[in-house]
Amino acid sequence: MSAPATRSAAVPGRTLAVLGALGALSVVAFVLAPAPVAARTAGGGFGDEAAVRAAFRAAFTGYWNSGSRDLPPDTAHLVEFWSHYHLVKALAAVAALIAFAATAVLVWQALARTGRHRAALRTAGVLATALAAVAAVLTLANVQGALAPLASLLPMLVDEPADQALAGTLAQVRSALADAATAPPALAVMVEDFARYHRVLAVLAGGVAVALIGASIESGRRFAAGRHRPVTGTVAVSATAAALVATVVAVANTTNAADPAAGLAALFTGGW
Repeated sequence: MSAPATRSAAVPGRTLAVLGALGALSVVAFVLAPAPVAARTAGGGFGDEAAVRAAFRAAFTGYWNSGSRDLPPDTAHLVEFWSHYHLVKALAAVAALIAFAATAVLVWQALARTGRHRAALRTAGVLATALAAVAAVLTLANVQGALAPLASLLPMLVDEPADQALAGTLAQVRSALADAATAPPALAVMVEDFARYHRVLAVLAGGVAVALIGASIESGRRFAAGRHRPVTGTVAVSATAAALVATVVAVANTTNAADPAAGLAALFTGGW
């Protein structure tokens, strides 16, 4: 009776099964739910990202030439849809992050407590940690898109060859970015949303960096105390490396937010 109890305490199979199911459902929702849910909440939508790209590229020239800061109704609806689309993706990514992070914690704890199946547990821990990291990145990117949807759409203007009308408009955008005196009102809106886009990621990445530094310090303290050194040492090193990456991302986005016009110019000239 004691051996099964030890294994159960070391590896909570039922809990891991529930977390695995939550992670799988979250991945499915991340892929399949955004377009139909956003279409419902935004009062109409688009079949997929290709349809969004085509609609935005078709509508952008009209907005640029409108002489107004206000988005025309078709463009405003598209931007609202895109915000909702990213919000749904962000929620699904958060659910996946919770599932994979909790799985990683349980597996690493089990590895520290038991001498059985160490290779399998180590592999599972690395996989769950990697999936949690991917889910975290997707969460940040989609929160960013939800809060600054217009800026999130702008790369679609330049990621494929433009037709004659759009090519002419993009040339005007580049000219206006080089000489603000010629800029129409639409450019100010684009620059403002582009700054917001980078501020959001700067704040989020900064918060992640602080959390990772805290995890690194705590794991380092446990390592120094001689507690489960193989696990705590791995966590401390991994958290430190991830914190450095998050810090670099935060600094880079802070720089872009401080001078959004330069970043936007780089986007439209292919240097982004």
